[in-house]
Amino acid sequence: MKILVTGVAGFIGSHTAKKLLQKGDEVVGLDNFNDYYNPKIKEKNAQELSEFKNFKLIRGDILDYGLLEKLFEQEKFDKVCHLAARAGVRPSIEDPFLYEEVNVRGTLNLLELSRQHNIKNFVFASSSSVYGESKTIPFSEEQKLDNPISPYAATKKSNENFAYTYSNLYNLPCVGLRYFTVYGPSGRPDMAPFLFTKWIYEGKPLKRFGDGSTARDYTFVDDIANGTISALDFKTNFEIFNLGNGSPVKLNDFIAIIEKKLGKKAIIQEAPMQAGDVPITYADTSKAKKLLNFEAKVSIEQGIDIFADWFKKNYNLFN
Repeated sequence: MKILVTGVAGFIGSHTAKKLLQKGDEVVGLDNFNDYYNPKIKEKNAQELSEFKNFKLIRGDILDYGLLEKLFEQEKFDKVCHLAARAGVRPSIEDPFLYEEVNVRGTLNLLELSRQHNIKNFVFASSSSVYGESKTIPFSEEQKLDNPISPYAATKKSNENFAYTYSNLYNLPCVGLRYFTVYGPSGRPDMAPFLFTKWIYEGKPLKRFGDGSTARDYTFVDDIANGTISALDFKTNFEIFNLGNGSPVKLNDFIAIIEKKLGKKAIIQEAPMQAGDVPITYADTSKAKKLLNFEAKVSIEQGIDIFADWFKKNYNLFN
């Protein structure tokens, strides 16, 4: 199979692409290497992927419709794995126009070209943020979702709506994946797992929003990549799946796990809860388990062990 992976040099994109390449698929990766975080991390990811003979890297943007048009015409993709996006809840509040443009228009560009070129399966990244402040836990794909609390969440829900429309109108097979707080090697430097590890490792104050009782369904990136690949092989008209660990960890407990791994105590700096934050994320993964054979296998302790070792090994990359 020849698969287009957008956001290929990013966190989830690079891990997913590597597993596809190891499986023997041909991967054409697209990434614009933007400076949302240190591009050195993305360059390192891309360099590792370039060691595979069945990988081709295209430096470009999902907003460049002309470039996408040429790619689809020349490469004759079988499937699309769309993971490129502007990520992050808080930055989306500061610049909602950028998030709408990249996440919604970029996705629409890819849906339209996938329709024109009879793509066999269009898999795209959604997010647990679409559940907002839902009081119904664990979060199920069957819940009605009309109350996103950040522009980022609104763009992800919009993508689900557009994908459903394309599936319904044009019979384009689409699978949306609601990822739950992904962490691991090459993880985004703006996310809590990375930031907390860095602050504790350097002996700097750790900014904790709220009293530490909020909980997240931290999911190791290898589990997410495996679930994404299962979705690429899943035959359907339209489907949404939660991909999460199914075991939320309270913020204070999460900090304690990192402290234990690093052998250092955190210097806690308390701060108020931030706009757009939710009290808990908690995935009901029964549907993904049944239909995708998905099961998160890496515990939070195992995952932090692996991530912290990677962080220390690559520490100079972040400074």
